[in-house]
Amino acid sequence: MKRIKYRKVRKVQPNYFEYTGNHTTEPVAMQLFAYNEHNFTEYDAITPETIAEKCDTEKYANDVLWLNIHGLHDVELIKCIGKAFQLENFIIDEILNTSQRTRMNELEDILFFSVKSILPEEELGTMETEQISFVLKGNVIISFQEKRSDYFDHIRERIRTGTGLVRKRKNDFALYLMLDAIMENFFVTIEKQEEEIETISTKAKNNYKADIIAETEKVRENLNYLKWSLYPLKEALFDLKDVEANEVYEAIRKSSYAYFGRLHQKSLEMLDQIEHDLTSLESISNFHYSAQSQRMNEIMKTLTIFSVIFMPITFIVGVYGMNFENMPELRAANGYYIVMGVMLVVTIGMVFYFKQKDWF
Repeated sequence: MKRIKYRKVRKVQPNYFEYTGNHTTEPVAMQLFAYNEHNFTEYDAITPETIAEKCDTEKYANDVLWLNIHGLHDVELIKCIGKAFQLENFIIDEILNTSQRTRMNELEDILFFSVKSILPEEELGTMETEQISFVLKGNVIISFQEKRSDYFDHIRERIRTGTGLVRKRKNDFALYLMLDAIMENFFVTIEKQEEEIETISTKAKNNYKADIIAETEKVRENLNYLKWSLYPLKEALFDLKDVEANEVYEAIRKSSYAYFGRLHQKSLEMLDQIEHDLTSLESISNFHYSAQSQRMNEIMKTLTIFSVIFMPITFIVGVYGMNFENMPELRAANGYYIVMGVMLVVTIGMVFYFKQKDWF
């Protein structure tokens, strides 16, 4: 997982903007949907020069306009969009600054929502993070994605086919559907982490190597990052889910509060799931340390038993290794065999005694 580092730039020019993300190779593309309950219009060839013309709010006064942008590295284009929709400079700055936490702001008739989308990568134990921002203004919703992805393809198909409620509702319902799609990415990522936890748990029962702890810590770091990303999203959704507490959010209609309440409940479920997974990792770590200690105790016990068995034998060898002349056993014809027999009897006797005590 790539860490997100906050970049604070002291600007000499107050209107200087910079994209802080890593997705800079794909060309920027824009797509526009204008839809209502009865019909829709789709535009793919959107250019900075045609934004104002295509996104004519007077022409589409009774429609919902959804402008989706893939790619943020073209700063001039983002500034052009901001100018077309009269967005404040700080909103443009937060769209381009991908190190920000999930946040929601409302300024007069504009609602700004920025959220992290997290998905597992093919490489084991890594995750990919993308910041997606939304702007709601009047009958317009603008979504800013760092790169081309298929998170919202099912929403586009619903608009094209008139399936579901999307064409019967306003832009706040479209925001709900997009946030729901992003939260599904969290579920997919959590499930991937749980698969890795299951694999680590199986390995921990049959493997005493230290790399188990390294793998456990990697998954724990990923889960903590997921939790760090979910907490501000949960708080923002909590602000949207209560009718009485959210009269101030003019861009969100009262009929949509229940939908955002469902998303808030999903965030709580995911946080509970993450806490459970963290507890499982703690159990795996404790089990691994306990197994290591138990294994060390078994090794020490075996070595101690061997040491105790060889102590009397070593004593006998030491006694008969002394070079005194008045040791009658040294000149006995069968002295060697007698001493070896005594050592063998002592060894067998001690092994039998330890067995009786169930020491091994």
